[in-house]
Amino acid sequence: MFGFRGWIGLLLFAFALPASAALTNQLKNHPSPYLAQHGADPVAWQEWNTDTVARARRENKLLFVSVGYFACHWCHVMQRESYNNPQIAARLNRDFIPVKVDRELNSGLDEALQQFSSRLNGVAGWPLNALVTPEGYPAFVVLYAPAAEFGSLIERLSARWRADDRSIRQLARSAAPPPALKPVAEAVNGARAEKAMAGFLASVWQEADLLHGGFGTVSKFPMAPQLDTLLARQASNPDPRLAEFLRLSFDQMAAHGLRDHVGGGFFRYTVDPGWETPHFEKMLYDNAHLAGLYGRAASVLRQPRYRDIARSTLDFMRDTLADASGGFYTSTSAVDASGREGASYLWEPEELQRHLSPETYAAVRRVWRLDAPRNFEAGYLPAENRPPTQAERQLLDEAVRVLRPLRRARSLPVDNKLNAGLNGLALSAFSRSLALDPGYRKTADRLQAFLLKRMVQGGRLVKSRARGQVFPDAELEDYAYVVQGLVDHAEATGNAESRAQAIRLARVAWRDFWNERGWLREARPLLATVAPEPALADGALYSPSAVLIGASLRLGDAELSQRAHASLAWRIPAMAADPYAFPTQTRLLAQP
Repeated sequence: MFGFRGWIGLLLFAFALPASAALTNQLKNHPSPYLAQHGADPVAWQEWNTDTVARARRENKLLFVSVGYFACHWCHVMQRESYNNPQIAARLNRDFIPVKVDRELNSGLDEALQQFSSRLNGVAGWPLNALVTPEGYPAFVVLYAPAAEFGSLIERLSARWRADDRSIRQLARSAAPPPALKPVAEAVNGARAEKAMAGFLASVWQEADLLHGGFGTVSKFPMAPQLDTLLARQASNPDPRLAEFLRLSFDQMAAHGLRDHVGGGFFRYTVDPGWETPHFEKMLYDNAHLAGLYGRAASVLRQPRYRDIARSTLDFMRDTLADASGGFYTSTSAVDASGREGASYLWEPEELQRHLSPETYAAVRRVWRLDAPRNFEAGYLPAENRPPTQAERQLLDEAVRVLRPLRRARSLPVDNKLNAGLNGLALSAFSRSLALDPGYRKTADRLQAFLLKRMVQGGRLVKSRARGQVFPDAELEDYAYVVQGLVDHAEATGNAESRAQAIRLARVAWRDFWNERGWLREARPLLATVAPEPALADGALYSPSAVLIGASLRLGDAELSQRAHASLAWRIPAMAADPYAFPTQTRLLAQP
């Protein structure tokens, strides 16, 4: 019991406690280019960390977690329309704890929220805006929305939280996925492998676009994990139907708007099923994937010209994304320095006429269809919209030689983060390319040295470097892709240090991200819904759990091999339910 003096003392202490200071935007001059570009927003953006979550609990407010990335087209649009809107910003600052997340720094958080979005709405993507309870349960998610719709939405959600936060908490808890059952081992044998492959192939033919190649009938993404497993299947079990589909897919991706025909490399996706109209962001990971895929497809599908596409993709990475340190930047933006989508890549016919010979311009005009209505306000996108003759192809090569230096003079904003995992993918691409062209050896060696000297501290990977700062919390995907890159480098060059360091880093990854219940993407997740999974699905990037298993099996280390075999032996209910989402795991089971 408190006496009178005790109560007075307690009250005085309570009044002496400082109230939470008003939120201010924490992102000005942030080392992440994506977060820094939100540093002048009137929204009082916070970073995703334990202090921010603690503040939400202390003030009993929903976290408004907005996830995007530097190169994202619709992220730019939503910033311009909503996050720079004073009325919307005032409501976010008053009623929520607003958090901005660079998905390339918090890929585990992003993946968890993407899965929640898929379960709730049937779609996912960026920008992703999630409302998360102070206890860490996602409650609601919205992707891009126009300012009027978005402002009305957050007003209603704010009022609902003030009126009845208990029901929102209960709904959020009930929406959490049930924890996965403890994995059960199942013999890894030929029958199991063939059953998994049969299920995957059946799902592929359900998704395949037999007219345009690739998968789906709305927008088109490269879907590298699926294509990789199909190439491996075709190499081991040739099938004319599969070969025809793969050639169609690789031909269409290379001929039309997904590929940059002047500067090399590939855009992230097209908004149409015919590969014609891209959003113009270029990602390091897509180009690392596709460089390797085209190199392998050249042999498996007996298409030597794919080697030229692989080389031009590697050359784009080296010419545009390489840093002086030996590492590679994350992406180039969809908009130029003036905010015009795709303007760096588009051409007006008059400009082309000024720089090209009449004969070359005539070929360009016919093949690129400069006589057709334009798809873009800022000009025409070079693409093989009509198949070129052999003579025209030579003239197109001449056009590229003339236009490439003009293109380099245009503005092209770059996300200059140096991300460990994405550089691991680049190391795999350049190491595997040595069979294609030994001239890439220098780039591969410099990248290996960068990873080992700049991205490893105290025997552990760091997540990223940006503007002189280090982001220390590497995730499972970083370890998996770096380990795989080092294994590829060791096998391509005979470098003993690459193999030794791969073993050390693989042991850290198995210790931090795997246990008897499955895999975690983050070592210390802040979302309450994150739980171990027996296997992680493929997405735009390869499944990090499957990549680490595959790399560990190649290292010749008894401890790593034992763990890899134990994980590979688990029965995966999600894989049986949706085999299309697990191509890398399927390919592992099929390996002898």
